[in-house]
Amino acid sequence: MSVPDDLRPWVAEIGTVTGGESVAHAPDTATKLVVRVEAGGRRDALVVGPRTRASYHRADGGQLASCVQLHLKPGTARPLLGVAAADLVGRVVPLRELPARSARQLANSMADLELDDLIARLARLFPQLPPPESRSELLRAAVAALSLRDGQVPGQVKDVARELAVSERQLRNLFAEGVGLSPKHYARIDRVRAVLAQAPTAKWADLAARSGYYDQAHMTSDFRSLMGVPPRSFFTGRLPEARPCQAFARTAA
Repeated sequence: MSVPDDLRPWVAEIGTVTGGESVAHAPDTATKLVVRVEAGGRRDALVVGPRTRASYHRADGGQLASCVQLHLKPGTARPLLGVAAADLVGRVVPLRELPARSARQLANSMADLELDDLIARLARLFPQLPPPESRSELLRAAVAALSLRDGQVPGQVKDVARELAVSERQLRNLFAEGVGLSPKHYARIDRVRAVLAQAPTAKWADLAARSGYYDQAHMTSDFRSLMGVPPRSFFTGRLPEARPCQAFARTAA
């Protein structure tokens, strides 16, 4: 789904997930606003923080009907939710429990609408919120420099810091506040996600080179560390044991 213009300062992507199938969740650098709808109609407005490792979940017996996910842009967690992105890593939190007034406004807006009505209401609400901080532009430039885009191999952290005229320590602090991860961990996750997107159509050695790894062995090691299995096992369906999605269940209880 395309992101309306009024949401673009805050939201990078809008996606939907339907229930009934087992899912492999790759590591993810984004903080997400999620509206989870159960088969019986119950809804929860949640915040899902960045994931540093893959997780594998079984279908929940039809309990989950759908999820709408708004992937927030780097640097928006603090002004929108009242907490640093680092405080949300690996967590699932009810949106209304976060400290910012805007979080409670969003919770009230997101809890009871169908997708089209929800996006329309948020497009009216977001322009009324304080704009993201000016430092967000610096953070987004750093994120772009450390990301794999259109064949561009990401820069080294020290080189990116120098290009942006900040120290490596300042860059780490900027990432902790606005992304929740260190610059190096962000770049690792971005590379693995690039492998996930390209592997079905590429040779392993070529893919490693295009994704910024030293060699195929480096790619295999990093992939295993973040995904729990090496690339060949993952793409042939030999996955870690899937478990029920307990984070949502505990939050909704």
